[in-house]
Amino acid sequence: MQSIPTLPGIDSQRLRSSRLETRVLTCGPTDGTPVVFVHGNLSAATWWEEIMLALPPEFRGVAFDQRGYGEADPQAKIDATRGVRDLSEDLSALLDVLGLKQVHLVGHSLGGSVLWRFLMDHSQRIRSVTQVCPGSPFGFGGCLPEGTACFPDGAGSGGGTVGRPFIERLQAGDRSDEDPQSSPRNVLNSLVWKPPFVPARMEDILTATLATHLGEQDYPGDFQPSPHWPGVAPGRYGAVNALSPLYQEPPDRLYELEVKPPILWIRGESDLVVSDQSMADFGTLGKLGFIPEWPGEKVFPSQPMVSQTEEVLHEYARRGGVCNEVVFTDCGHSPYLEDPEQFNRVFHAFITAH
Repeated sequence: MQSIPTLPGIDSQRLRSSRLETRVLTCGPTDGTPVVFVHGNLSAATWWEEIMLALPPEFRGVAFDQRGYGEADPQAKIDATRGVRDLSEDLSALLDVLGLKQVHLVGHSLGGSVLWRFLMDHSQRIRSVTQVCPGSPFGFGGCLPEGTACFPDGAGSGGGTVGRPFIERLQAGDRSDEDPQSSPRNVLNSLVWKPPFVPARMEDILTATLATHLGEQDYPGDFQPSPHWPGVAPGRYGAVNALSPLYQEPPDRLYELEVKPPILWIRGESDLVVSDQSMADFGTLGKLGFIPEWPGEKVFPSQPMVSQTEEVLHEYARRGGVCNEVVFTDCGHSPYLEDPEQFNRVFHAFITAH
């Protein structure tokens, strides 16, 4: 595996917690107020480096490669039947080994899904939470508006929903733009940010994506045959399976927290990944005719991911929490990469106020 480069000013080290050995990136004063960044699917700590370096001088940035990604221990697997608990517990153990009692947390996509879980289990360790295009609190794919799986076995979510040509190109370390549908470079450029934007550090970001751990116990994970459409149900391993609504705990405990950390929700108006009409959701793809024999809106609708998050945060606020939503126009699934100036302005004001 190719080593992932880092920017000047970013320190990289390997740390072993009680749960995971992994690569940890840091910058800023050692006694600064800690801000911990949690990356998304098909990425690594690398994606946060510019945002870390731009932190106000009183803050210290920390980012790490999650289990299953980047330069984390390849022997460490995710038990998907626990939802994202493995990843949440990894984060808690990392804070322990770093001696951090209370931190600001920032999560993107899958990282945001981890933070929903961490909020419920470890709210006392949180100063604030910044959610950047987070996965729905109810999971990803095959999910009805009320937050339950479309089918009792979770069919239409999990590892079996990831395209095989894309996986094969990841396995080959493909850096080309040969195939508009399956080349990793093209998938990032068409889905993860809004065209024609391309990150200045595209090659390093692509290297981090290609460092995703692959296999039936990693990405995309295993899957089971299902009698329900589209014929595949979640398996037991890997982050994609862990995000299935089959394995998620409902977010009800968020509302019951005695002390509710403030939440900033930043999302892109043109996000194609986490959306009410997600182009990564089989409900949307079936409705558009890309997957045959779609059973229809009542049985398998597009998961209303943004609306679900809105409803959860509205209830969180009604129960005494503080929530702010900021929508970036002309922006896709990665606002901190696509418009770092606006992101930093909003983000810095939030963490400084808390």
